[in-house]
Amino acid sequence: MRRSVADCCTMPYHDDYYLLRWLRARNFDPMAADKMLRASLKWREEWDVGSLENWSPPEVFEKYYPSGVCGYDKEGSPIIVVPFAGLDVWGMLHSVNKTDIIKRTIKELETHLANARKQAKEHGPAANQLVAIMDMTDFNIRQYAWRPAAELVISMLQMYEANYPEILKICYIINVPKVFALAFSIVKNFLNEYTLSKIRIYKNDPNKWQPELLRQIDTSQLPVYLGGSMRDPDGNPVCPSKIRQGGKVPKSFYTKKVEKLVEGKEDYVSVTVKKGDKLSLDFIVPEKGSFLKWGFYTDSHDIKFGVLSKNSDGNENEVVPIHRVPSHQAEEMGVITCPEPATCK
Repeated sequence: MRRSVADCCTMPYHDDYYLLRWLRARNFDPMAADKMLRASLKWREEWDVGSLENWSPPEVFEKYYPSGVCGYDKEGSPIIVVPFAGLDVWGMLHSVNKTDIIKRTIKELETHLANARKQAKEHGPAANQLVAIMDMTDFNIRQYAWRPAAELVISMLQMYEANYPEILKICYIINVPKVFALAFSIVKNFLNEYTLSKIRIYKNDPNKWQPELLRQIDTSQLPVYLGGSMRDPDGNPVCPSKIRQGGKVPKSFYTKKVEKLVEGKEDYVSVTVKKGDKLSLDFIVPEKGSFLKWGFYTDSHDIKFGVLSKNSDGNENEVVPIHRVPSHQAEEMGVITCPEPATCK
């Protein structure tokens, strides 16, 4: 592997550990690892990754993009904390474009990896990976059912898997609500087995997840609200000086007009459903694990909505119970993973 990529791996950090990441990602198939690595190097050129350290992201990121490094685990690995509910995807995508968000993510990943390499020189190779803590308190799946938000998440996952293999030591996802199971059932389709094996998911029970964090991390390296002893100089147990909490993006940052869907907008059609009538649309689900997404407005009045599924045996199930939705006030959006081939309506 080292000989085959000698022409393109010329950076000081392109060491054996770096090459092992790509080999492990391709089950130690050197030809497949070579192909994956070269594709990633080409991607880095296209995104000019080497110059991103000099790029100044838009101000909205510095104030409302939730994330931060609180410290290091017992082996020296950087600990990244993401207060996930603090990410206002709608506000971000109306303040900056998708490219800026991806560039910001790349820049942060590159910064974290440079930090990990520095730590590895002092603490050994075990520090050359990242620890992530994703706090899902108050997580709301609704905004991720919005098509641009869903497409952004998928793009980010695909970018991560293709260009940052084997960088994750462990990921703790804590305080997850019930609705998270639906979101994760979709997300995991874009993650490889290695990444999935590093993920630990905990419900909103500190007695379960705090001991797990403290096995990996010393209390001095964790904020008080995560079970540690760290506070900001003013005593704040959340440590916002280290971990940006995000929040709703003010409209003063918006650069794009926010408006309702209008007749003729791409991928949407207009139809009249009279009082007492029903509108039924059939969609063929070809295979298990397919996604069914929807988005619609109604004019002046709310409407009842639901999703029914009929399999090849003719058995009909209520996938989304029929219920009244205020789609005259805001776009009604949603997504489900279909458990079997069927016709949904």
